[in-house]
Amino acid sequence: MSDKTYGFETLSVHAGAAPDPATGARAQPIYQTTAYVFDDADHAAALFNLQTVGFIYSRLTNPTNAALEARLATLEGGRGCTVASSGHAAQVLAIFPLMQPGAEIVASSRLYGGSLQQMKNTYPKFGWKAEIVDADQPDNFKRAVTANTKAFFIESLANPGGVVSDIEAIARIAEDAGVPLLVDNTLATPYLCKPIDYGATLIVHSTTKFLSGTGTSMGGAVVDSGKFDWSKSARFPSLAGPEPAYHGLNFYETFGDMAYTFHSHAVGLRDLGPSQAPFNAWLTMLGIETLGLRMERHCANAAKVAAHLEKHPAVAWVNYAGLPSNKYHQLAQKYLPKGAGSVFTFGVKGGYDVGVKVVDGVELFSHLANIGDAKSLIIHPASTTHRQLSDEQRVAAGAGPDVLRLSIGIETVEDIIADLDQALEKATA
Repeated sequence: MSDKTYGFETLSVHAGAAPDPATGARAQPIYQTTAYVFDDADHAAALFNLQTVGFIYSRLTNPTNAALEARLATLEGGRGCTVASSGHAAQVLAIFPLMQPGAEIVASSRLYGGSLQQMKNTYPKFGWKAEIVDADQPDNFKRAVTANTKAFFIESLANPGGVVSDIEAIARIAEDAGVPLLVDNTLATPYLCKPIDYGATLIVHSTTKFLSGTGTSMGGAVVDSGKFDWSKSARFPSLAGPEPAYHGLNFYETFGDMAYTFHSHAVGLRDLGPSQAPFNAWLTMLGIETLGLRMERHCANAAKVAAHLEKHPAVAWVNYAGLPSNKYHQLAQKYLPKGAGSVFTFGVKGGYDVGVKVVDGVELFSHLANIGDAKSLIIHPASTTHRQLSDEQRVAAGAGPDVLRLSIGIETVEDIIADLDQALEKATA
């Protein structure tokens, strides 16, 4: 594509892909191969020394994955991207270049329960610590910073509670602290929000969700803005110091604003090995082609369902930032002007027992642990995704005993509402 500025929907279809030069195939090919033939010994040596760009082994790079990486970097307004096998793999890959034993990150308490579990129980096994703070008050990040802090971590639109983070305010604090801001943009997608425009350094995605859009393909991604100066302090020796595995190469000196992305492939994927399958990357590329269209319908349906539930006699409360009554509505208007997403929570009168009965009573909705599908999905987080947390942690994460999480699909909205009505009626009869 030329240097002309294209619209989001055009880039969703064309960025990162072109007719195959070997065959003329218009669809992106699936390069289902483990390895690639070298031109000669010198070519092989140059590839392994990072002196030239090319393909060596599909754990590191793959042409299908590279096309997806180019598309995601373009849509997020980033400099480079690395795709991974899942969203959780992407989170580990994202902070891996920043961390070392004793290092800390400051993370929002309003995160997906699995992410909180990863940070509180798994990261310490690497010698990493996560300080969890309430992101509703950005100054909490400032108060939590220590000499060992390496990054801040938030979700632009939090799962499951629909909490909207004040990205710009937290980004300013991160900049003052000299650390990157990582934003999980899974629920919003770049169609609704571009955190890099508000000062974020790194974007994390579970591509399994809205980007794929069909519930068929596991994957994750890390997008680098290319705007952080890794050499400004001595905090990030992996990126701005000698790398022993490459004869002392300094990634930031050598690759500049692509240092982080090169490191994620050459060291992160090489040593941790969370590579995305080319077939999943191909399916995700197809999904992204309709991302804008789907997100429009997702958001329109979710707004109507949330407004209906807000008036339902069996419903105690609805937490959807698209509602004028919501405490995050003003932030949503700033960061999510096209819509507040399609994942939100509501509380049922009667608590835990009624919540379980609702998920057992739906007919159109699917009761499962996923979001971002074209189909409408429902789950009771306290008994599933957040059950590993304590009662206090569940409440803090927006997953109390009465909470139901909806991921509103693209079906006819009247059918979605009717299914919830009949399930609520049965559960409270």
